[in-house]
Amino acid sequence: MSQLIADIKERCGTDFVGSHEHCGDTTVVVRPAALVPLLLWLRDRSVDRYDFLVDLCGVDGLQLDPFVMGAASSLAPAETGGLHIWPERFQVVYHLKSLGTGKRLRVKVPVPESAPELDSISSLFASADWAEREVFDMFGIRFRGHPNLKRILCIHTFKGHALRKDYAIKDQQWLMEDNEALMDELGDVGENADDGGFSELIPLNIGPAHPATHGVLRSLVKLDGEVIVKSVQEIGYLHRGFEKHSENSNWTQVVPYTDRLNYCSAMLNNVAYCRSVEKLLGIDVPPRTTAIRVIISEISRIIDHCVCLAACLVDLGALTNFWWLFALRERAYEALEGLCGARLTSTYVRIGGVADDLDALFIERVRKLLSEMPAAMGDVLKLIAKNRIFLDRVKGVGAIDTRTALSHGWTGPCLRATGMAYDLRRAEPGSGYESYDFEIATRPDGDSWSRIMVRFDEMIQSMRIIEQALDKLPSGAVYSDDRRVMMPKKEEVYASIESLMNHFVLVYDGIKVPMGESYSSFEGANGELGFYTVSDGTGRPMRVRCRPPCFYLYTAYGRLIEGAMVPDAVATLGTLNIIAGELDR
Repeated sequence: MSQLIADIKERCGTDFVGSHEHCGDTTVVVRPAALVPLLLWLRDRSVDRYDFLVDLCGVDGLQLDPFVMGAASSLAPAETGGLHIWPERFQVVYHLKSLGTGKRLRVKVPVPESAPELDSISSLFASADWAEREVFDMFGIRFRGHPNLKRILCIHTFKGHALRKDYAIKDQQWLMEDNEALMDELGDVGENADDGGFSELIPLNIGPAHPATHGVLRSLVKLDGEVIVKSVQEIGYLHRGFEKHSENSNWTQVVPYTDRLNYCSAMLNNVAYCRSVEKLLGIDVPPRTTAIRVIISEISRIIDHCVCLAACLVDLGALTNFWWLFALRERAYEALEGLCGARLTSTYVRIGGVADDLDALFIERVRKLLSEMPAAMGDVLKLIAKNRIFLDRVKGVGAIDTRTALSHGWTGPCLRATGMAYDLRRAEPGSGYESYDFEIATRPDGDSWSRIMVRFDEMIQSMRIIEQALDKLPSGAVYSDDRRVMMPKKEEVYASIESLMNHFVLVYDGIKVPMGESYSSFEGANGELGFYTVSDGTGRPMRVRCRPPCFYLYTAYGRLIEGAMVPDAVATLGTLNIIAGELDR
């Protein structure tokens, strides 16, 4: 990376603020004037071609220690984990990846509180459109040249910016009026305007009350007959303040909040978050813990795919398939409930390990589940694989090509349904996945049919991984022996003053994570589930940003359904598998 940093420094000149390496991540800090030219060069002309915008978020440094904040800080980079380069209150953080080489790069831009503005990069990456709107909504940072810079999670009349440090978490605002901003966004310019008849087309709300939108998604469309001419989306109906709550909790207390992101695969969220904190701490979990995390992650992936497929098929009118897939899901939940006592929101994973070891009954239930799955999946596929009605509803519907999908930030099964074999379990091996034999499931057409079938294929691969993990499950501890995260045994607490003090500090203050920042990615059920965590050295996170795969999948939804018919919008939405807890956070 040293040559890349030298090239960036040369290109940016006086707009280059600094760079640092921490937790294996490379970060460069540049002033606002250099942002767009630098990202354009990194995308198109740098040696590694950082052509994928993974995520874009804001950070508020208001409460940073003044001895840390400021480019002239006297503290060494090793003491601050790179936070010594913080010349302004706000920073906007761009996470980039080279799909060709697999390398990642973080670009940070300091934004002054007196003039919180940056140039938009929505013309470079389609995924930046909604991401910049979220930063504007949550932090009040404006993006010059953005095509539609409006709030996205909060109502347009919301006062203040919720993720600023000086916005109190207990502040409440009542919604006192209808949101008419979406009609303006649709572009209804008036009955008498010369707009080629656009204003005379029929407006229609699809959701949030429509069963296929599950009470949390709204699409406002213009119809020419039954053909959707234009579509705009509204989200935020389930915004529960995950990132704000995280800043007001200790590091361990965040784990239950992650359950409520993608609640269809809660344990995957647990694993992804804990890996990010462990990366900051520099902790390696025991081999048995690694294997257990693989098992529960793949069970969670199966559950998530069952929910997606069942809901999609029932939205298309196939009720029998819904019951069969949910019966399969139920058997998986029985195993998880026996393991941790919870079903939907489990809070099973811990920073440094897992809550409890596997027992014989759990292993028996999982093996029984694996033996029943082929027949259960076969029953569903017999009803749909050659069903003319089903094929007419999904073949060629909601199609997208790989390049467009990547521009919108797509990852996971929806990207692999365009034919691209990109899976973080292979591309960035971790959590032991490099030791398992499995195939990356792909389908060629990028349509609703491909997105459905690739999930069936992935369930088969998850079965293979689980079987291998159970067969070679190592013995040993399920929790790190690092005293920074491990609660001492009760007998030690009663017998040793050191253990008593260790127990007291962990309970009273929480885990003390060293100062610094890290980004950790994991292959969630819907794609890249990432956590960008920033620690100021206290027992509470300074920032926990969730990179939600659903958020970026949904950015392309309007594009997919324009030119299609209303029933096609339902089929397309179901195959994207938008989970509102992850979408809105």
